Parts: sequence; structure tokens; C-alpha cells
Amino acid sequence: MDNNDWLKQLLMMGVGTTSLVAEKIKEVTDEWVKDGKIDSERAKAFVDDVMSQLNTDPSNLQKQMERQMKNILQDLGVPNQSEMDELRGRIDRLERKVRDLENKLWR
Repeated sequence: MDNNDWLKQLLMMGVGTTSLVAEKIKEVTDEWVKDGKIDSERAKAFVDDVMSQLNTDPSNLQKQMERQMKNILQDLGVPNQSEMDELRGRIDRLERKVRDLENKLWR
């Protein structure tokens, strides 16, 4: 599975999580209204405020997910692209040295 598939799956989880959060916030505020802890207008304003914060900028969500994914991969010890490039370069240099040494032995 390539990085784009992982990112898409994480974003879909984020969308699902956002929907679940919205549903739970609505349930809690409805319960508060029923218990008389808050009036219905304040509850609606609270839900609207939370939802606007959750939905402000989709690219922000993607950036947060990418940052989180990068942190997870780093914690797991997965090398980043520059580290992989450096390792490939080192392998290439070692292979050249081995070939050079083999060629010297066969002469």
C-alpha cells in the first residue's frame, strides 16, 4: 500500500471521527438541555462553535494528519526519504568498491 492510500484511509477515519464527535456533542448538549444545565440557544451555539472549529479548513486537517503520520512513522523507526536516499548512496558506493576490488583480483 503506498503513502497516498494510507493518507486517504487516515483522512476517511478523520471524517468518520468528526461525524462521531458531532453526533456525541449533539447528544451531550441535548442531555444538558433536558437536565436544565443549559438553555437550547446556548446549546445550539456551542454545537455550532465546535462544528465550525472542526470544519474550518480541510487542508488543515490533512496537514495535521500528515504531521501525525510522520510522527508515528518516526516513532516506529521508519526512515524518512532523505535517510533512504543517503543509505542508497552509501550502498551504491560500497557496491562500486566491491566491483573495483573484484576486478583487481581477476586481473
